[in-house]
Amino acid sequence: MSGVSSSKRILRTTVAAAAAGAVVLSPLAPLAEEFGASVAPIEIRVGANPRFTRVEFAGVIGARSQVRREGQAVIVRIGATAAPDISRLRVDPPKGVASVETRSVPGATELVLTLAEGADVRSGNADGAVWLNLYAPGTAAPAEAPAATTAAAAVIPVTATATADKVSLNFAWTQPVGAAVFRRGAAVWVVFDTVARLDMAGARTLGPATDARWAAGTDYIAVRIAAPDNLPVSVISQGSAWTVVIGGQPVAAAGVEVTRAESGDQALVVRMAGSTRTVWLTDPLVGDRFAAVTALAPGKGLGQRRQTVDMTLLPTAHGLAIETPTDDLRVTADGDLVSLTRPGGLILSPPSVLLAAAQTPTGAPQKARFAALILPEWSEAGPGGFAPRFRELQNRAAGESQAAGQNPRAPIEARLALARFLVASGLGYEAVGILNSIIDQAPNMAGEAEVRGLRGAARVSIGRIQEAQADFAAGALAGDPSARVWQGYIAAQQGDWAEARRGFIAGASVIDSFPEAWRARFGAAHALAALETGDLDATKSLLAYSFSQPTSAADQLAARLVQARLFELQGEGNRALAVYKAVARAPLDGIATPAKLAVVRMELDRGTLKPDAAADQLESLRWRWRGDATELAVIRQLGSLYLSQGLYREALTALRGAGTRMAVLPGAADLQADLSNAFRSLFLEGGADGLQPIQALGLFYDFRELTPVGADGDEMVRRLARRLVNVDLLDQAAELLKHQVDNRLEGVAKAQVATDLATVYLMDRQAEKALQAIWSSRTTLLPNALNAERRALEARALMDLGRFDHALEVLDRDTTPAAAEVRAEVFWKQENWAGAAAAYDKRLGERWKASTVPLTPAEESLLIRAGVGYSLVDDQGALARLSRDYAPLVPGARSAGALRIALAGPNGGDVNPADIGTAAGGADTFAGWVTAMKARFREQTGGTRTAATPARPQTQAPAPAAAAGPAAAA
Repeated sequence: MSGVSSSKRILRTTVAAAAAGAVVLSPLAPLAEEFGASVAPIEIRVGANPRFTRVEFAGVIGARSQVRREGQAVIVRIGATAAPDISRLRVDPPKGVASVETRSVPGATELVLTLAEGADVRSGNADGAVWLNLYAPGTAAPAEAPAATTAAAAVIPVTATATADKVSLNFAWTQPVGAAVFRRGAAVWVVFDTVARLDMAGARTLGPATDARWAAGTDYIAVRIAAPDNLPVSVISQGSAWTVVIGGQPVAAAGVEVTRAESGDQALVVRMAGSTRTVWLTDPLVGDRFAAVTALAPGKGLGQRRQTVDMTLLPTAHGLAIETPTDDLRVTADGDLVSLTRPGGLILSPPSVLLAAAQTPTGAPQKARFAALILPEWSEAGPGGFAPRFRELQNRAAGESQAAGQNPRAPIEARLALARFLVASGLGYEAVGILNSIIDQAPNMAGEAEVRGLRGAARVSIGRIQEAQADFAAGALAGDPSARVWQGYIAAQQGDWAEARRGFIAGASVIDSFPEAWRARFGAAHALAALETGDLDATKSLLAYSFSQPTSAADQLAARLVQARLFELQGEGNRALAVYKAVARAPLDGIATPAKLAVVRMELDRGTLKPDAAADQLESLRWRWRGDATELAVIRQLGSLYLSQGLYREALTALRGAGTRMAVLPGAADLQADLSNAFRSLFLEGGADGLQPIQALGLFYDFRELTPVGADGDEMVRRLARRLVNVDLLDQAAELLKHQVDNRLEGVAKAQVATDLATVYLMDRQAEKALQAIWSSRTTLLPNALNAERRALEARALMDLGRFDHALEVLDRDTTPAAAEVRAEVFWKQENWAGAAAAYDKRLGERWKASTVPLTPAEESLLIRAGVGYSLVDDQGALARLSRDYAPLVPGARSAGALRIALAGPNGGDVNPADIGTAAGGADTFAGWVTAMKARFREQTGGTRTAATPARPQTQAPAPAAAAGPAAAA
């Protein structure tokens, strides 16, 4: 499409060669495709190889295109009134195509490709797109592939349970399949949408049925069971198995609904959840052709026979069955909808044709030339005033409604006349009631253009925007300029400014036909849309148009609100502020609230209003007007203000206040982004670093649903857990990490967090839980460093449980510092003094050379234990070496006395064995390990940096001054 950058890639789809569905795996290496990288609703892709040219229709709308052939013309029906860009096809038409053109049809656009003489085409669906393979003259299209053999297909056992008056056939599928089950004359048909071989050995006794035969097609199998036509048919689905019951107690079928297409086309739409495939079958006895539409479980069927000139819908126990005397009936299964149509349309009548002939009563409001247009003269009450006029129209409508209760084809003109009068008089609730009663008495009137147009206009006037949006989206109003005006107005109410401008421009030709009040409202709404899209010149012209209409003060104030915003953007701040203050004094909350919000915002920016006072005013505005874009703007402004003051809880509470009730408004996405960004700034970017850890934990728990999915969310939790560890809140830190391990993570990420969890458990002396955390997170291909860390933790936990030999087995030949530390601890607890002393000595290395740097508490503990170990094995040489090397460091040590005792040994004069035991007991290596782990946690979270400045976003919420102006006018 125009405006979409194109690139080339190799098509990866297979070529569906035959209309019946057979697939030919043709080599497609040379085939290249031009495609747009956008997410456009209609995307036309073109590619070619030496054999054929491929055209694909992708996108949300393009993938639902319908293809038919009429002689040499291939017609692609696209469900959008906007014509797609076919310049590529026109400038360089595919080989075998004589011409390409588009044409408008009600509710859609048709792309017509005229084939050259001798050219051919194949079509189908693949990879979320509808495709055409176009073959030039002289290039033969692939012949239809033979029917797929079922020799290699899965074998499905069929078993029968029969009595004299009933038989149940169970089809034991191993995977979910779609099915259709129905009676046709003296036979029951069972159709599945998957190829398989049926093993009927267990279904030889059929009770009241006399015969069962099955056949396979290219993508289905069908079973025909001869059974008396007085036996009811029902279906039971259990898992992937289907059970068809013939005979017994009748079961009413439901769940399939047939309606007329809303697009206004001469077509029917069947609502059937889970429809999968249309299968065309030929009855071997009768010889006629009919269609079955399969659907997934649970059971759903059509309870009554429905017949038109073109087709008959048979009653079904499950799925859909269609008989037709025509050769061109098109049955398309698309998810929950099945469309039934013919190239020239089905022979159906418009809803109003079913009504008895009637004229609008004399003197009553006459029908407008467009379905959603309100005429000024409709509200004229006449010389008697409003009450007599209303009673007159009401009496006529009441008589007509009473007749309609007995005859759904009774006329509706008197009731429509009353609805016109009520809509034009501003009585929207009453008008909606009249129009709803028309549809209740004759449901087919929901497809009548004027009924939907009037009801949509009435709903807009009472603020039911979403319901009105559904009315104006009906196919009966497609292309109606008056409906486009209303759609533009609704888009402006919702803050969708680009769509608002498109709607107003499309309906510009009829705006002057509306009453003056609506002209003013449309002008103000269009001006706001132009302002928000940067078209200031159009804004001025549209405001002038709105002010020129003689209308109410409320409508005039709504336009002034837009004008104030225009002044602000033009740099006339004082003038804008004066207008805002004037509008804010109005006794109309819908207009005064956005004006007050603008005053707060401007005075806050100028410094004339303190933040705490601004917050108080915003809190009051937050409850004064609710439910639309104005409330969203107030909440965003308040949240931003609280964040700038460091009031994090208040900010998050305010931003979360909108909840999900306004999720459909365009601004709701921005507010959710504000909320997520605020949470991220607190727990990922250091904003909450200034809070006490327990306060940060409470704040996190209160808003934990905002934790993002993925690596950022996991890092938030780990940062908070490490802060808790730093202040010995080990239980709370373990709870946070355990939730991550159990519920959010897999693979390497899970192993990393489980390692932190095991460390916390060991710091809290919970060795069993530490082992469980390590063992439950084992996986392959972990980094070497992480594996070494996990081995050391596992060995430490085993050591704490007294399983010393097992701990040494885990460490095996690991020579990393962490392993050496644990190995020394194990030796010490085993009273292997020589091994422990040597291990501690090795860990100290040549620390004695840095004689000017005092020993850390952990190093003092290592030295004490090394000395005590050598003393206990009476290794005088090692003691003498340690004493000589570390003599300069002993006087300045924290535990100088214990060091002298440990290094003196049992032969050290005044030292006795009791003194050595006391020195060994004071050397707590576990405390040193805990301290080291806390330091490591701080380093991983950046905790060793200078105190972080809390994140305080200063970005103000978008100026909301005119956000609800047009809405309030309604």
